[in-house]
Amino acid sequence: MRILLPLLVSALLASCAQLPQAPIPAPPPGQDKLVVVDIDGTLTPDVMATNEVRPGAAQALQAYVDKGYSVAYVTTRWPIAQGGLPAWLVDNHFPAGLLHPAQTSQERDDPAGYKETILLAYQNQGWNIAYAYGDSSTDFLAYNKAGVPRGHIFALKRRSEEKCLPGDYQTCLNGWEEHMGYVMSVPPAAK
Repeated sequence: MRILLPLLVSALLASCAQLPQAPIPAPPPGQDKLVVVDIDGTLTPDVMATNEVRPGAAQALQAYVDKGYSVAYVTTRWPIAQGGLPAWLVDNHFPAGLLHPAQTSQERDDPAGYKETILLAYQNQGWNIAYAYGDSSTDFLAYNKAGVPRGHIFALKRRSEEKCLPGDYQTCLNGWEEHMGYVMSVPPAAK
């Protein structure tokens, strides 16, 4: 038991560790289209439902990837809950993409500013942010400030809310499944 307890504590702490910031590379030639997505409340049904997944979310993002788009995951989730994110994305069949968790309390206290900074860094590397998804007013503000066209910003309604949070976006979605027709109609990303 004495050996098992330290191993259990080590495993628990490792899963609670803050994730490092992924470097933002230049896009591969001819593949500069990016879909940016928030995690909590957007891929999950609510900000507190961090282990649940919205039906259809992984399939919608995979449909974008199949059309030649890349995916970036951006979150201001607290460090204690960041450690399990890579496994959660894989276990729930989300496509590969760069993960950008907030690193400091200042970034978590200003989610719009943090997410705008990440989006601008992508643009500075030559990426074209084609579509953006979020659930909070700060997501929509960040996407607007980074120049994502309003018609390419989509809001997901949190399970705990009666309507989407305020912001400048194309439409309020109850979930990803109702959005699949739109995603399937999006043109391929290739230039």
